[in-house]
Amino acid sequence: MAHQLPPEGDWKTWVILGGRGAGKTRAGAEWVRSMVEGAKPLDPGRARRVALVGETMDQVREVMVFGDSGLLACSPPDRRPDWQATRRQLVWPNGAVAQAFSAHDPERLRGPQFDAAWVDELAKWKRADDTWDMLQFGLRLGDHPQQVVTTTPRNVPVLRRLLAHDSTVQTHAPTEANRANLAQSFLEEVMQRYRGSRLGRQELDGVLLADLPGALWQREMFDSQRRTQPGPLDRIVVAVDPPVSGTARSDECGILVVGGHLQGPPSRWQAVVLEDATIQGQSPLGWAQAAVAAFHRWQADRLVAEVNQGGDLVQSVLRQVDPNLPYKSLRASHSKAARAEPAAALYEQGRVAHLPGLDALEDQLCLMTPQGYGGAGSPDRADALVWALHELILTPGAPQSNPALRVL
Repeated sequence: MAHQLPPEGDWKTWVILGGRGAGKTRAGAEWVRSMVEGAKPLDPGRARRVALVGETMDQVREVMVFGDSGLLACSPPDRRPDWQATRRQLVWPNGAVAQAFSAHDPERLRGPQFDAAWVDELAKWKRADDTWDMLQFGLRLGDHPQQVVTTTPRNVPVLRRLLAHDSTVQTHAPTEANRANLAQSFLEEVMQRYRGSRLGRQELDGVLLADLPGALWQREMFDSQRRTQPGPLDRIVVAVDPPVSGTARSDECGILVVGGHLQGPPSRWQAVVLEDATIQGQSPLGWAQAAVAAFHRWQADRLVAEVNQGGDLVQSVLRQVDPNLPYKSLRASHSKAARAEPAAALYEQGRVAHLPGLDALEDQLCLMTPQGYGGAGSPDRADALVWALHELILTPGAPQSNPALRVL
């Protein structure tokens, strides 16, 4: 298929954006083969040192190496590489080597050098910036080192920056482009359920989505105020938006940790979002333990929780975990959108900063509109953030309970 063929031209990075099952993995594997294989099995190819980088080591091994569309499955017997598990590498009959790396451990990329690389699902990586940077420093062998990125698109900073480079080219394909190799029942089910939705545009059409028109938050609000360190804080709040039920199929339990710089008049108070500790599929005791753990991890001053759905149960289960927890119940009297608008205004004023690692929260915020939430499910992370900002800054007379500044 056309989207699986390398583009012409003098490019450094080829990004293959595709929906689920669109054939991205096969394209990446075939490109690596084209780089390392020569005319005959023992002849050298254009590349001899390749980096294979995935979200986890398991995914590199099970998808990129041993998967149905991975390197071993795509290679004919006389050119099939040998997987050396202890060294985490593939070795071809002609001597070419591909080393496996995980995005969870970017430091392993410090030192090795390569003339080619295959990067899989870049938009999912938790430590995307660090891993990508380390890979670029190592991609320095040969006359013209190149790399291929195969990913379902998400509007994350590392992918946006990559696509903006002059040396980057991209191809694109929806899931339907590979219908010949997919179960008909799968296509019918996902198309019926997700076609026309924002999630469907991303996961099936393989489209990199910009911000939702009319959203209360825009991504440049986060990028312009992003920090690596929180600085001195007067007060820290953990906010919890509990799920209605506690099963594997229930909504997430939103748990956000937010600190405040509360010196001077209230109009100058600022907040820093420190951590998104949201979890899913836990019993009430499970999410309570996670929330209390976040409270103690950050040495917070207060934990607040919405109790519209859980009532007294929310406080009861939190007290089971920590009887001395400084706790406050919050009850919503307005819609989610109405509560969110004052919080979004703080971002417009440049008064809220984000630490790294808050992509899932930012995705939810960019789907909040004055008419409600534009995504699937419930915006539990966004709700918890809004509660934290109301407690820290937006509630009249919000306390400054920690006059001695803390530096984290």
